[in-house]
Amino acid sequence: MEIFTLGEGSYSVDATKKFIPFNPETDDRKSRPGSLFIHVNPFLIKTATDLILLDSGLGYKDTRDELYLHQHIRNAGFEPEDVTLVLMSHLHYDHSGGLVVERGGSLQPSFPQAEHVVQRGEWEYALAGKSSSYHIDIFEALQDSVNLTLTEGDGTLKPGITYQLSSGHCQYHQVFLIEENGQKVFFGGDELPEPEQLLRRFIAKYDYDGRKAMELREEYGRQAANDGWRCLFYHSKGTTVGTVAYDGEHFAIQPA
Repeated sequence: MEIFTLGEGSYSVDATKKFIPFNPETDDRKSRPGSLFIHVNPFLIKTATDLILLDSGLGYKDTRDELYLHQHIRNAGFEPEDVTLVLMSHLHYDHSGGLVVERGGSLQPSFPQAEHVVQRGEWEYALAGKSSSYHIDIFEALQDSVNLTLTEGDGTLKPGITYQLSSGHCQYHQVFLIEENGQKVFFGGDELPEPEQLLRRFIAKYDYDGRKAMELREEYGRQAANDGWRCLFYHSKGTTVGTVAYDGEHFAIQPA
């Protein structure tokens, strides 16, 4: 099993929920008061049977009018058409923007041949257009154009891929565990978005159920340490793929 981080860079997000590119080396945080600063890292996993995309980033383009996401996949040695599975933790814009690409004035699927996997409740909530965290035009463009698998609760997608309805960051958030030849890779989406959230115990105001999200992070951290998982940190500014150690009181993360 091979893992590739498809880093899309750093951004500031203010009350308008717009994602503005932010270069930590040249830009001043003080010039963007009231903003959160995040890093965006979709992942690509190559198994014996699939090429798997885990969340899709913001969907921004380069100067050639190509998705950064598509180019990063090519840089990893594949073509976007090679992706067979798109596993979505949830559908907030910073995770789902890359599901579509604008061509000729309309939105088209970025991975039209791939199976897209989303929790049913998350899909229905996103399509309802009740929150600005979701861009409904993305899902309208996908609903009749891709092979869409709507999961419910916990289960097994196929041998070696399981999912769990976690419901901490948003009500229908899900996490994935991918296993092959004794290797185990865990993708926690925004339940375990960065190592720092595991290293320090806190409740985030932006989570649907902040206390549950905190408790889930600790649960996943202990499981990762016990079972030797490699964890994928979608919003990490440093270590994006790491293993976890736990001494019964404190966690530690090592790059993997």
